[in-house]
Parts: sequence; C-alpha cells; structure tokens
Amino acid sequence: MSNCIANELLKKGKTVLYQTAPVLLETIINDKMTKNKTKMQRDFYKNVLECDLLIIDDLGTEFLNSMLLSELFIIINTRILNLNSKVTKTIISTNLSIEEIFKKYEERIGSRIAGFYDIYYFFGDDLRIKNKGR
Repeated sequence: MSNCIANELLKKGKTVLYQTAPVLLETIINDKMTKNKTKMQRDFYKNVLECDLLIIDDLGTEFLNSMLLSELFIIINTRILNLNSKVTKTIISTNLSIEEIFKKYEERIGSRIAGFYDIYYFFGDDLRIKNKGR
C-alpha cells in the first residue's frame, strides 16, 4: 500500500523518501556524528524533515537507544507541527500494536502517533511468502 501511495505522489511531482526505521535512524545518527559531511549527508536530514511524504517502514525493528529515540521524536514532531514551513505527510508501517508503541517508544511518541495518525490494520497472507511459491 505504501509503495502504491508513493508511486502516485511521485507521478504528481511530489518528493517521497521511503526507508526502513533502522536504516533511517542509523543514517541520521551516523551523519550527525560525521565531522566533514558530504553534501548528500548535509541534505539527508533536511530531506527527511521536508519531503512531501516520508514513509518509515518496519517501525519497531530498530535497536533503540536514547539517541535514536530522540531523533524519532524530532522527525515525527517536526512533521506533525509543520515546523519545516510546509505541509508534510508521514506513513509509518509497523507490526506493533498501539499499546506496544506506547511501551517501546514512551508517551511522547506514542501519543503523537495515536493522536495525529489515522491507524489502519491490514490482515491477510504475507504477499512475500505467497509470491515465493509461484
């Protein structure tokens, strides 16, 4: 579903960033720790905050520490409050229940996800496994 939404927005000229939670957060931390950043590293964080659509895939699969938790909060909060001076949307996919999100990510992140995001549950066969049998 996220891929379909991303493709339609790309066709309309919108900017879309699609990344798994572990890679997204680790990239941000690594870039922040690098002293002599490349232009791509300098632009990455700005793009995370300002792209028209950010898709964070597989939230809950990352190894959390206080730095990653802080970065996740900044990303979600900035995009919700439009602190980047433009309307931005975010899709978060996860296998976690809302209760598990509150436990794993604390009140600040859990309340923002529960309060500002529409939550949809998808059920059915895993298409990766189903298509493998073809």
